[in-house]
Amino acid sequence: MKEDSKYHGVDADVRSVGDFIRLYTTRYARWSSAKYLAGESYGTTRAAGLAGYLHAQGFYLNGIVLISSILNFETARFDSGNDLPYILFLPTYTASAWYHHKLPSDLQGSLEKAVAESEAFALGDYTAALMKGDVLPDADRKSVVAKLARLTGLSADYIDRANLRVRIDRFDKELLRDRRRTAGRLDSRFTGSDRDAAGESTEFDPSMASITGEYTAVFNDYVRRELKYESDLPYEILTGRVRPWSFDNNNNRYLDVGETLRSAMAENPYLRVFVANGYYDLATPFAATRYTFNRMQLDPELRKNVSMDYFEGGHMMYIDRRAHAKLKKDIDEFIKAVSP
Repeated sequence: MKEDSKYHGVDADVRSVGDFIRLYTTRYARWSSAKYLAGESYGTTRAAGLAGYLHAQGFYLNGIVLISSILNFETARFDSGNDLPYILFLPTYTASAWYHHKLPSDLQGSLEKAVAESEAFALGDYTAALMKGDVLPDADRKSVVAKLARLTGLSADYIDRANLRVRIDRFDKELLRDRRRTAGRLDSRFTGSDRDAAGESTEFDPSMASITGEYTAVFNDYVRRELKYESDLPYEILTGRVRPWSFDNNNNRYLDVGETLRSAMAENPYLRVFVANGYYDLATPFAATRYTFNRMQLDPELRKNVSMDYFEGGHMMYIDRRAHAKLKKDIDEFIKAVSP
C-alpha cells in the first residue's frame, strides 16, 4: 500500500484520525472523561464520519461542534444537472449583496429580513422554477428573473443570460464589477481587484489572500518557538499534495455523511451537536447546512440535540473579534450544557 493511500481519502482519513483518538484515550487513561469533537469545513465532514467510526468501537461522544459545515457535498457542487447549489447559495448571495449595499432600499434595513425573504423564495418559487426547466412559462421566468435580481444585486439581464443559475465564481466576479472589484469566496465581505473587470471568474479569492500570510507566519512561529519542532519544509494551507483524494465508496455519487451522523445520534441519544454558520460564507453556505439537517430525518426527540447560531462573518467567522467572542461564548455554553 502506498503511504499516501493510508491517509488521502474519506475512509482512510477517518480511520487514521479515529485510531489516534482511541489510542490516545487508552494510553492516557481518559475513557471516563467527557469527549468532544470540533471540526471546521472539511473537518465537519471528518467529525461526522468519526462519530460513526468511533461509535462502532464503543467510543461514544458527548458533543460535536461543527464550524462552517458541509456534510452533503451535493449541496455545494455546481455540476451540470444538479440545481441544488443554486437554490442553497441564494441566501448567502443575498447576505453578500446586503453587506455591499447592492439590494433595494426596503431590504437594506435588516440582514435577517433580507435573508429570510431570500430563503423562502429559494425553497419555494425558485426551486419550482428550476425543476420545470425549459418548460417554465415565459411569464413565470420573467417573475423569477426579477426576484433574483432583487435578492442578488445582479442585473435582470445577467440573470436571464445565465438561465437563472449563477455559480459562485460568476457571482464573485459580477457583484461588484461596476466598481472593478471582486468579492471573496471564504468571506464575501473582502474585496479584491483583478487585472481587468471582464471575464467570469476571479483571479484569486481576496478573503483567502487576506489571511494566508498571517496564518502561515503564526503557525511557523508557534511550532518552532513553542513546540520546538524544527523543519525546513514549507507550511502548506490548501495544497494539492493530498490529491488525488479518494472518495472510496462515494465514487459516482456525492459524499454525504449526514446519515452517518444521524445513525450515531439515534444509537446515542445523548450526543449533542452545535453548528456555527457565517452569513458571508460562500464556501459552505448556511442554507445548505440547514437543508442538510432538515432532511436528515432525525427523530423529533433528537432534533432538540442540534443547535445552531449565525454570525456576521465568513467561513472563518472568528477572524472578526466580535464573532470570535460570540463563538467562544456559544461553545462554552454548549460544553457546559452537555457535560455530564
